[in-house]
Amino acid sequence: LEKLVESGGGSVQTGGSLRLSCKNNGYTVYKMAWFRQAPGKDREAVASIHMPTGRMLYADSVKGRFAISRDNAQASAFLQMDNLKPEDSGVYYCAATRDPQFASSDLLAEKYDLWGQGTQVTVSA
Repeated sequence: LEKLVESGGGSVQTGGSLRLSCKNNGYTVYKMAWFRQAPGKDREAVASIHMPTGRMLYADSVKGRFAISRDNAQASAFLQMDNLKPEDSGVYYCAATRDPQFASSDLLAEKYDLWGQGTQVTVSA
């Protein structure tokens, strides 16, 4: 049983929207985040959310277009992506950690020890 299961990827045109979901089937986590990786590029952070408080962090490149949310009862996090651009294309990964403290550094990949398999997002011009 996969511990983090992503869904919701797909193909859209520029300006379109997608909603990604990440279901945690493992142990209790306190922070969940989304990262993405385009071909030939390094993995980059997109957004994170502190599950107890809902505090969020966003990469500058997605502020105002993407929104991260969570449903503690379902142990899930979501990423609503609006006004998508071709440069948003890539494999999107859900990540989670048991670290209970919110921190301004929560967009660092090394803070997460649980990762999903990834879901492809393709935005065409």
